[in-house]
Amino acid sequence: MKFVDEVSIRVKAGDGGNGCMSFRREKFIENGGPNGGDGGDGGSVYMIADENLNTLVDYRYTRHFDAERGSNGGSTDCTGKKGEELVLRVPVGTTVIDSATQEVIGDLTKAGQRLLVAHGGWHGLGNTRFKSSTNRAPRQTTPGKPGEARDLKLEMKVLADVGLLGLPNAGKSTLIRAVSAAKPKVADYPFTTLVPNLGVVSVDRWKSFVVADIPGLIEGASDGAGLGIRFLKHLSRTRLLLHLVDMAPLDDTSAPDAAEVIVSELTKFSPSLAERDRWLVLNKCDQILEEEHEERVKEIVDRLEWTGPVYVISAISKLGTERLCHDIMRYLEDRADRLAADPAYKEELAELDQRIEDEARAQLQALDDQRALRRSGVKSVHDIGDDDWDEEDVDDEDGPEIIYVRD
Repeated sequence: MKFVDEVSIRVKAGDGGNGCMSFRREKFIENGGPNGGDGGDGGSVYMIADENLNTLVDYRYTRHFDAERGSNGGSTDCTGKKGEELVLRVPVGTTVIDSATQEVIGDLTKAGQRLLVAHGGWHGLGNTRFKSSTNRAPRQTTPGKPGEARDLKLEMKVLADVGLLGLPNAGKSTLIRAVSAAKPKVADYPFTTLVPNLGVVSVDRWKSFVVADIPGLIEGASDGAGLGIRFLKHLSRTRLLLHLVDMAPLDDTSAPDAAEVIVSELTKFSPSLAERDRWLVLNKCDQILEEEHEERVKEIVDRLEWTGPVYVISAISKLGTERLCHDIMRYLEDRADRLAADPAYKEELAELDQRIEDEARAQLQALDDQRALRRSGVKSVHDIGDDDWDEEDVDDEDGPEIIYVRD
């Protein structure tokens, strides 16, 4: 199934049914009064989070969705039938945005969560509603109100506890295969991973967490190079980032340079996302001599001025991965306990999450604007004539904790 994480659709709620104008006509009954019924309400459009879906591909080719119109009222005071509501199922982790105003209508982060996106039209009134002591034969009705119509943008972000970040061929897919039952594609060429992959890591019988493997970044990704930054948004909902670095790159790139590139691109995409708790994981330690480990680690740590935890592992041979997974599980448990006990910490994290969300959306919107300019034949804002331009628019003292593999 094709992975689709962004779509634009149009939804239209059902119009309300019209009121009926009718008068009572029965044998031997003179001067029958009004008996026109009201119309039915139009059907509304809802979205519901479905845990069985993991892509928005259902909305890739079908873009217009209309709810049922309410029936017109009938004689003998019969009310029209209400229009059936339309329920659109989307993956858990989908954000619904109004394309016209860029307003976030809702965020579906829990399975079964339901969101109203377009309200059905109100029913029209029949002439029975207008009878009075002075108006015994009203010939007045009202039409049903039109249903709400909206252009929506759906953005799906995978829900994971841990996100893997690194250059192509850093070993992200190999790591997720080593610690979970997920089987992403692994090969000896860059950009093997083209879509995010999720894996469930079981630490103990009743303890597990979800890890997300996103496509690798390259230098200039924030400007659209390679696969660009389209998939970086999937890291915005994670609780912990693992920065994977290849200790023995096969090309001319040095490990410190590779580590620095990722930090730079992450900061350009979202400075707030760079503030998320992040661990440094140095992979492929089995590709260099053991006596060179300490020197290589020191070189990377000094270049990044790193003060957080550092793990030295080999994903393909599973050296050090068990220790890493247990430490991640312990971190997630401690984080959950602190959130429950410390309201200030919870508020701080909520504020950070909101900043990350805002910065990510601004970056993606800027890229969309650039693509629109290119499609219109304008390479950049500098190609716009002066007449068309409006200026108004315009330390830890002890150092990092390093965990070495000694299996």
